[in-house]
Amino acid sequence: MRSYDDYVNSKRIEVVPSGFDPGTLNPKMFDYQRDITRWAIRRAKAALFQDCGLGKSFEEWEFAKQVAEHTNKPVLLVSPLSVGEQMAVEAPQFGYGVNLCRSGKDVRPGINITNYEMIHKFDPALLGGIVLDESSILKGGSLGKMSNDLVAFAKEIPYRLCATATPSPNDLIELTFHAEFLGIMREAEIKALF
Repeated sequence: MRSYDDYVNSKRIEVVPSGFDPGTLNPKMFDYQRDITRWAIRRAKAALFQDCGLGKSFEEWEFAKQVAEHTNKPVLLVSPLSVGEQMAVEAPQFGYGVNLCRSGKDVRPGINITNYEMIHKFDPALLGGIVLDESSILKGGSLGKMSNDLVAFAKEIPYRLCATATPSPNDLIELTFHAEFLGIMREAEIKALF
């Protein structure tokens, strides 16, 4: 008879990192921000569940910059309406150029930003990475059009980053769709396994 620990361990999922060792990270970052960003880049697909005020935007920009340089492809940062403009204004203070886009025609090398409502106007095949700012938008789950659209859009993009203030630990739909967006496990697999 198996022990409970054996049972729990049989459910453990190991996701193999598929990223790269980044170059020198922005010296303006705090040590913890550099450590988190380096970890996310090495993983290739990661979620930053950090409380407000800890510098997620800074980590998002650095992740996007490193991925754009590594892949030689643009990275698309997707944010809620009006946040993109704010990020494009703030980014230069930290040493980043962020290109505000309304469609794929506006994309340039490096970091590009748009809002969630415009995602259908971009071609994911042209992107080296995607970053979701306020990724709690995924809490719509399989019943939410935006959640499904984002999962389908990012399916073949090699580098993916989600960033949101700590998600509700009891919101299984939100956590499940983060896992699905990141390509770790599909919703149906999670429900079957757990």
